[in-house]
Amino acid sequence: MKTFDIPIIYRSPLITAIKNKRKQQDKMKKDFSPALLDFGSLHIYLARHFGFCYGVENAIEISFRTIDENPGKRIFLLSEMIHNPQVNTDLQSRGLQFLQDTNGNQLISFDELTSDDIVIIPAFGTTLEIEEKLNAKGIQTEKYNTTCPFVEKVWTRSEQIAKNNYTVIIHGKPNHEETRATFSHASSNTPSIIVNDMKEARQLAKYINGEKAPEEFYIEFKNQYSKGFDVEKDLGRIGVVNQTTMLASDTQAIADFLKGTMIKKYGLLDTTVEERFADTRDTLCYATNDNQTAVKGLLETDADFAIVVGGYNSSNTSHLVELCEETLPTYFINTEEKILSAKEILHYNFHTKQEILSTSFLTEHSPVKILITSGASCPDAIVEGVIRKLVSFFPAEKTIEEMTELFH
Repeated sequence: MKTFDIPIIYRSPLITAIKNKRKQQDKMKKDFSPALLDFGSLHIYLARHFGFCYGVENAIEISFRTIDENPGKRIFLLSEMIHNPQVNTDLQSRGLQFLQDTNGNQLISFDELTSDDIVIIPAFGTTLEIEEKLNAKGIQTEKYNTTCPFVEKVWTRSEQIAKNNYTVIIHGKPNHEETRATFSHASSNTPSIIVNDMKEARQLAKYINGEKAPEEFYIEFKNQYSKGFDVEKDLGRIGVVNQTTMLASDTQAIADFLKGTMIKKYGLLDTTVEERFADTRDTLCYATNDNQTAVKGLLETDADFAIVVGGYNSSNTSHLVELCEETLPTYFINTEEKILSAKEILHYNFHTKQEILSTSFLTEHSPVKILITSGASCPDAIVEGVIRKLVSFFPAEKTIEEMTELFH
C-alpha cells in the first residue's frame, strides 16, 4: 500500500516500531490480539489496528503539500479536514481558513471567493451542489480534492446499482459531512434515503411491507429522502451502502434485516434475491472494519479500563468507545492533557456531548492493566503522549525509549 509524506510531528517512534513489528509478524492481518507494553507495575495493551488510515494520511499529505506549493495564496478548507482538533489547528496556524463548520453552516460566504483562491475538499468529500458552486467561481476542486478513496468507492457502487433501478439506502448520521456528500451523489442518480440506525431501518421496513401509511413516511423521514421520493414505488428495489465510519456490524445488520424484509414481502429465494435487493457488502471500509475488529480482539484481554483517543466529533472514534463501553469502564479523551493526575481524568461522554471529571481512575492494585486504541484521524504521536503520561505515574521498569527498542 502507498505510503504518505505527513509531518513528523504526527509520528511516534514507539507506535511506528510496534506497528511495523506486528505487520512483519502478521502480514495477512489475521491476528487481532493486542500488543503488550509491559512496564512492570503498568501493563498497556495496544489494539492491533488503530490511528491514521489511508484516507486520512492522503488528506493530510495533500493539505500540507498544497500550503508549501502555494505561498501567498489564500487557501481554504471546505470544512474540517478530518475530525481531529490538533490537525485542524495546525492547518489553521499555517493560514488556512474554514468555509463551513462540520454541520455545513457557512463561516465564510462563497461570494467572498475568487478564481485565484484554493479550496481543499476534505476527506469526507462534499456534495455535488457545493462542487458546482465552487466550479462556477473558477475554483479547481478536482486539483485539491482529498476525498477518501473508500468514500468514493461507496459513491461508485451507488451509481452502479442506480443504473439497475435500485433505490439507495444510506446507513449514516444525517448531519455528518460524509453522509451529506454520499446522499448528494446517490440522489443525483436514483431515489435515496438515509437511515441513522436499526430503529429507523425497522420503521422503513413497515413502509416496505405496507404496515404504515405512505403519507406518514414523509413526516417520519423528513429531510432524509431525495426530492420526489415515491414511497409506494421507490422501495420495491433497494441496496444499502454506508457512511464509512459507522459500525460495520451495524451496517451489515441493517442490510441483512432489510434484505430479509424484501425476501418475506416478495417470496424470494436465494437465487432471486437480487431481483429486489442489491449486494453492496463490498462497500464497507477496510480500515473501519479492521479498527473495530481489533477492538473486539483487544476486549478479550482482562483489564481495568480502556482509553480511546481521538476527536470528540469523530464518528469512527465514538463507535470504538461504544464497543469498549459494552465491556469495561472507558475514558474517551482527545489528548494526554486530559489526564490531569494519577487520580483525575477529564473525559468525554459522547452520548451527552459533555466532558466529565472522574477521580481515582487509576486502580491501586498491581499491575494496572489498560487497553488503548485511537480513531482513524488521531495522530500516533498523541497516543504516545497518552502512554508517556500514564507511565509517569508508575515506577516503570522500562522507559519509552527502551520499550521502542524492544519492538525493533
